[in-house]
Amino acid sequence: MRSPLMRRLGLTTVLALVLAVFGLAPAASAAPAPAELTFTTDAATTTPGGTVNVAMTLTNNKTYDIWFVHQTIDPTWLTTQRPDLKYSFTGCTLTAPSGISSCSGTADLGANYGATIPPGQSRTVTLTLQVAPDSGCNGNIGFYSYFYAEFSDATSVGGGPVHTPETRVLCA
Repeated sequence: MRSPLMRRLGLTTVLALVLAVFGLAPAASAAPAPAELTFTTDAATTTPGGTVNVAMTLTNNKTYDIWFVHQTIDPTWLTTQRPDLKYSFTGCTLTAPSGISSCSGTADLGANYGATIPPGQSRTVTLTLQVAPDSGCNGNIGFYSYFYAEFSDATSVGGGPVHTPETRVLCA
């Protein structure tokens, strides 16, 4: 004969199984990554001679400051297969709680985020993508990025590849 405890455990197990099968079980919530990099663009398309702003936002989800960031940005393989697409990054700005300031280049984007990034805060680096007036058309320009961040508690995190939205070059 089964004890009342065994019957309750059996009923609980059956109920949990039924809920899981029908998708009604409570979902496990995953903790956010210690640092997260996201991309946005201000336009999905442009024409030869046009510009698109590519914004990269680094968010510190940890309870310690980010002290150091290293980030790369490279064209996707499909972008490199279209030699008729001509473009370059011509401008860089940093948006932080203290305001907007200029930044430089794309060799080491991490230095542009500025140190430090306190817990719960974000920094956004925006690159201006200039499409050459003699660029080819009907192609997509896209980039991917890897990043590495060090925190004040001596831990670190790396991430990527993180992909930008693609910009389609149209002819007028």
